[in-house]
Amino acid sequence: MMHIRQWLIVFLVSTIVACGGQNSRPSDRQKKDREAAVLNVQLASGYIRRGNLEVAKAKLLKAIEHDEYYLPAYTTMAVLMNMLGDYEQAEKYYREALDINVNDPDLHNNYGTFLCNHGKFEEAKEQFNIALRNQFYVTPQAAHSNLGYCMMQGDNPDYAVAEKHLRKALEKDPNISSALLAMGELGLETGKFLMSRAYMQRYHAQAKPDAHSLWIQIQAEYALGDRDFFVKLSRELLKLFPESDEAKKVMRLPNKW
Repeated sequence: MMHIRQWLIVFLVSTIVACGGQNSRPSDRQKKDREAAVLNVQLASGYIRRGNLEVAKAKLLKAIEHDEYYLPAYTTMAVLMNMLGDYEQAEKYYREALDINVNDPDLHNNYGTFLCNHGKFEEAKEQFNIALRNQFYVTPQAAHSNLGYCMMQGDNPDYAVAEKHLRKALEKDPNISSALLAMGELGLETGKFLMSRAYMQRYHAQAKPDAHSLWIQIQAEYALGDRDFFVKLSRELLKLFPESDEAKKVMRLPNKW
């Protein structure tokens, strides 16, 4: 199975639709509760960036206490619970967010990303497709890229479907790095080494290389028999990431020249 990597998860700041039990014109108390919820989510996001996750959790719980319909409190809590390793709670908060606004395509994309990262590939596919069916989705390239990558995972990957969605993502945004990287990996998995090289060259032209991305292109160059590019990239990997697993894999490749 391919190496599953974390990719797009976005803190959602969504417009909340009117919910049952709320007045269309909020009272002064409701306005104050919403302001308090917004402030607590902002504080929590700051604590998350600084790595103070338990304080962030307390702030998010306080936000939900002030306003149980404030969607970003739930989505940020879902991300936080995932970071803390409490995946059951993370999924619970995603589902509660969907109860508030089931029509938010960004939320379906993020929930799909979470499900895919935890091996629930068919459920993830359903969430991405819900997002893509929404005619008001502003960034469908995100869901296309994530769905494409997800279809490359698991014991029964569907590379044809994966490639279709990755290409759609790149039609919308030719520079979306997650799709370029995934196309590089897909080329390796399907024996399309020229394709893998081409997409990794595009990826490295705009993104800082890491051990994983260099290793993808190194494998493509090795398969293509291009000694010059293989040596150049291998030296770069060994210099920048000498302790990485990928560096050890390079050293184990048999000399074919």
